Amino acid sequence: MEKSDLITMKAKEYRTLTAQYLSRLVKQKSLSTKEENVAKELKSLMEEVCFDEVRIDGLGNIIGRIGSGKKIIAIDGHIDTVDTGNLESWSIPPFEGKIDDEYVYGRGTVDQKGGVAAFVTAGKILKEIGLTNDATIYFIGSVMEEDCDGLCWKYIIEEDKIKPDCVIITEPTNTNIYRGHRGRMEAEISFYGISAHGSAPERGKNAIYMASRTALEIEKLNGILLYDDFLGKGSVTVTEFISSSPSLCAVADFAKIHLDRRLTWGEDKNIALKQFEDIANKFKQKTILPEYKETSYTGIEYGMEKYFPTWKLEEDNAIIIKGVETYTRLFNDKPVIDKWTFSTNGVVINGIYKIPAIGFGPGDEALAHAPNEKIPIEHLEKASAFYALFCEIF
Repeated sequence: MEKSDLITMKAKEYRTLTAQYLSRLVKQKSLSTKEENVAKELKSLMEEVCFDEVRIDGLGNIIGRIGSGKKIIAIDGHIDTVDTGNLESWSIPPFEGKIDDEYVYGRGTVDQKGGVAAFVTAGKILKEIGLTNDATIYFIGSVMEEDCDGLCWKYIIEEDKIKPDCVIITEPTNTNIYRGHRGRMEAEISFYGISAHGSAPERGKNAIYMASRTALEIEKLNGILLYDDFLGKGSVTVTEFISSSPSLCAVADFAKIHLDRRLTWGEDKNIALKQFEDIANKFKQKTILPEYKETSYTGIEYGMEKYFPTWKLEEDNAIIIKGVETYTRLFNDKPVIDKWTFSTNGVVINGIYKIPAIGFGPGDEALAHAPNEKIPIEHLEKASAFYALFCEIF
């Protein structure tokens, strides 16, 4: 029997089991920095499948290993989720892990514990059929991605000293193959005015007016940013406006706007910061790129600046070609090659460290962070087969 046929058969055989794996993960609420319970659950799943090694690193990432060959492949899926939002918007309990004939339901099914459950099944398949490729496979349940995408991989590369030859990112792709996405960064512009009594505002300089005029110019900037044929246009928007004054009867002497900037190909943090400074330089202001620094559930404080570089691979890249071969052998069809709208750990994996990465994951990106999140069990089956065969033929 062809290896692809054997893997397809086993992925189908374990279809219900994969859904049960996902249900177990969904039942463990796991906001960023609070992933301990789901980390223990994932560790148990890997041990049940008899991975060669399972450990939790200093930051809290769960790292399972199969094989000890020269080629190093990593399969990444983050195990933290956003919160539920308004529970009245949910028609099913978000942490029940409900399963029916077609779907698994709940917070994190799509974003992105579905990919994690599928790679556990892929590991089970590889253990049963025997990994004949001269490879080491790392199955990584990463943490803190929702708060700071890529931070977990900064730790894995710099502290764990794991630098794979390639990475499969299991974020939702509707079981298509993705090869990149826009980068992003955050920025804060602070404005300093002079307070005066509200009855005589001409005596002061109102920081709110400075910030407001800048915000309107930022809106104009959004319309003229660079465009890339694959990744699309860069964008920017004001996401927060804060001000203060000595009292509600006084001219505001301070204001701050927070910006979300999405970076297309050819844009980086230096270009973006200069654009902001050129707009705001007529006012007494300070523009900064914020730092993220938080304490993980293991007690380690770790961080990075909030700049997440743009990345993409060309369609003729060897890892993309291998992904297409994997898909074609399994499903007797050609995959759609596309990109994510949102951001992933790829910003660090490839954006900073230039490790080739391919996206393949179960679920529809449009359901990420939405109420009534659900994932097709058929997607879980396809993903588990894809991960197993890719590791065999890479």
